Amino acid sequence: MSTTVEDVVAKTQDVKIDPKSDDVASNEKITNGTAKEGNHGNETKAKEGAEEEAKQEKVQERMVKKEVPLQLEPKSGVSFPVELDDGKQLSAAGLRKKSMFGVGIKVYGFGMYTDNEKMKEVIKSKTAKCPAKATKEMYQAVIDSDFGMTVKMVIVYTSLTMGMVKKSFDEGLGSAIKKLTGGKNDELIKKLLGEASDDMKLPKDSVIEITRLPGYTLQTTVVGKEVSKVESELLCKAYCYLYLGEDPLDKEAKEKFGMSLLSLF
Repeated sequence: MSTTVEDVVAKTQDVKIDPKSDDVASNEKITNGTAKEGNHGNETKAKEGAEEEAKQEKVQERMVKKEVPLQLEPKSGVSFPVELDDGKQLSAAGLRKKSMFGVGIKVYGFGMYTDNEKMKEVIKSKTAKCPAKATKEMYQAVIDSDFGMTVKMVIVYTSLTMGMVKKSFDEGLGSAIKKLTGGKNDELIKKLLGEASDDMKLPKDSVIEITRLPGYTLQTTVVGKEVSKVESELLCKAYCYLYLGEDPLDKEAKEKFGMSLLSLF
């Protein structure tokens, strides 16, 4: 039986075409593709995040496992790590003594830590050749500079208060400022430990850290708590002068520091 034009038209009219079917299929394809790409991107980010987290954990594990050698300061009996967490190296250690009622009282042991790379640059810019002994100019270069330097003090006196520490610093820094400038600056000195209460007790092994930061800023922490942060070139110089000036708190410690300076050459 032959097919006529009328039959074809009739069959065509009976077929229902959904005009959206092609668009839906296309959209589904695009959506599925986008979803797959999005999922892939999220998976990649998650993987990268996990890898970075694993790296950080390994770094922390190495830091925890790292054993830093200790160096004994014999006069105070305090052992100091040869390196701080920020990389500063122990350049010298000594003892701060105070005369009370005619008796020399051991107040605190101290360790002097320095950024050796920066210190090396400073010293070599002032001294062309390594001298047989550290010179006054070399010590003065350290006092005048602003590279990173920390003095870690560990209390050895059993009945110390913050008021006693403040009095000691007032006297020492006052004398240093007078030698450097010829005058007084009591208000500046009080800023060093200004926020710490005079009544605060400092039992044996309590730690005070005073750090010279780049930019002539002196930061003080007492038992892990920051009590002051003072920007003053004069205060920084006066504080370093206490340990490295003409009349240091511990002459042997100053000499040891001088040997550390010579070792930089």
